[in-house]
Amino acid sequence: MAEKNGAGSGSGGSKPRVDRITLVFVVIAGISGAVVWLRDGADVVLATTGASLALLAYLAPQVFAGLVIGGFVQELVPREKVARRLGGESGMRGLALACGLGLVTPGGPFTSFPLVYALYVAGADIGALVAYVTAWSLVGIHRVFVFELPFLGPDLAALRFLASLPLPILAGFLARGIGRHPAIALPRSPS
Repeated sequence: MAEKNGAGSGSGGSKPRVDRITLVFVVIAGISGAVVWLRDGADVVLATTGASLALLAYLAPQVFAGLVIGGFVQELVPREKVARRLGGESGMRGLALACGLGLVTPGGPFTSFPLVYALYVAGADIGALVAYVTAWSLVGIHRVFVFELPFLGPDLAALRFLASLPLPILAGFLARGIGRHPAIALPRSPS
């Protein structure tokens, strides 16, 4: 049974059901809960847990949709095409394409990060992934229309957008250079 869920030694083929990062967060949550319990009592712990569960219920559909989109991207886009267009040999075109994709990807991290993971699995290199995330977070066109134009006005919104536009490409180039170091390089198959 331990072999089946990846807990046994030498199984190699399957992942453990709970990874180390999850365990770290569970331990941090447990310690935080214990400190709050000791300091503020059980009522505060229960109220905080209730608020956290309400937040989870609100975010769960977004997380689910993002994961489904990421899964469909993995199935719909051939690995060879992703590797050719966004892989290590794609050069400036790959970074520009990744930047363009990040620029037009709507939604929050629950949509974009599953897409990043899907692109990684499909063969995109670290530079393209960094360019995508940087473009999505820094110059996403949806943010310009929804937040910046109404709050900052057209002049400041346009200036900020244009000044930030080259940064995702620069970040992608830097990531490719830094990512070549053996201690930093991502494995080709995600763990």
